[in-house]
Amino acid sequence: MTFDDIFKSNFLENITSVSILDMAIALTLAFAMGVLIFYVYKKSFTGVMYSSSFGLLLITLPMITALVILAVTSNIVLSLGMVGALSIVRFRTAIKEPLDIAFLFWSIAVGIVLAAGLIPLAVFGSVFIGIVMVIFSNKKSYDSPYIAVVTCDGETAEESVQKFLSESVQKSVIKSKTVSKGIIELNYEIRLKNENTKFINRLSGLDGVNNAILVSYNGDYMG
Repeated sequence: MTFDDIFKSNFLENITSVSILDMAIALTLAFAMGVLIFYVYKKSFTGVMYSSSFGLLLITLPMITALVILAVTSNIVLSLGMVGALSIVRFRTAIKEPLDIAFLFWSIAVGIVLAAGLIPLAVFGSVFIGIVMVIFSNKKSYDSPYIAVVTCDGETAEESVQKFLSESVQKSVIKSKTVSKGIIELNYEIRLKNENTKFINRLSGLDGVNNAILVSYNGDYMG
């Protein structure tokens, strides 16, 4: 085979460059791995709004990636064209959850590895990653931060709230304070001593406290 033969591009020859069996195995396994990734995404999702379209993307992305890699590995000229075509593509969809980036890379990596013929690596790696994702994303800890919103009347009630929280929770840090005509609204970041949240019921019953709200906080925070 000469150097010129490598860069020949014949449509009829390209038809048989990838066998039907290879295509069927790669796309079937890519679909199965996509379903696994989608299932892990649903089990580990901790955001506010679940996106069904993103779940469908996780199923189809391994198949699309495997399709592209099969085409690229079968023809050098086509691989050069793919590189040029993909280099001008720009995706501007915002990623709302940082963990979604891991799922996107996971889907792409599975498609690449399957198309390369490394089936055991794709299957074992996906199962292992899925187990890690489910275990750590669903791990609930009472040390997770909460936001307590307390509305009270006057400074005396405010002092009572601060004293009560210091005795009832592991850690309490005031984040904001709003005063309006004798009404004081306090926002605390708190860490619980245990999983019991009944203290908020007793807090709302203190003299001068109008209401108390406890909200789970899933945002970024410093240790």
